[in-house]
Amino acid sequence: MKLEHFALNVEAPLAMAIWYVEHLGLQVVRQMEEAPYTTFLADDSGRIMIEVYRNPANEVPPYREMNPLLVHLAFVSEDPDKDRARLLQAGASLASDQKLEDGSHLVMLRDPWGLAVQLCKRGVPMLKAEEVKA
Repeated sequence: MKLEHFALNVEAPLAMAIWYVEHLGLQVVRQMEEAPYTTFLADDSGRIMIEVYRNPANEVPPYREMNPLLVHLAFVSEDPDKDRARLLQAGASLASDQKLEDGSHLVMLRDPWGLAVQLCKRGVPMLKAEEVKA
């Protein structure tokens, strides 16, 4: 099986979608302009998505208060220092910045709504390289 999406109940899905498109390079695949504002956002591979919505059937988790290790979105970054600076300028806040012995550089931020976002530059990449299209 392949992972299609990971869903999050958030406080401001439309604003969050705009921020993720502008600053993390995601693209809107489908979006409801009425409550619950369900929005599917795909990464640049087009193979995986996150879904954000504001569904009052259940509470929005207190992302700002949660340890980032409990839940976070991790993005591959070729230059975590540059991306960290750019995202801080765009309203994110810094939670941690680690350089590991294996050469990995992991930066944990919080988006403007408190959800943890990690920038990952692995010493040894963990994802398979994308197929080269002929």
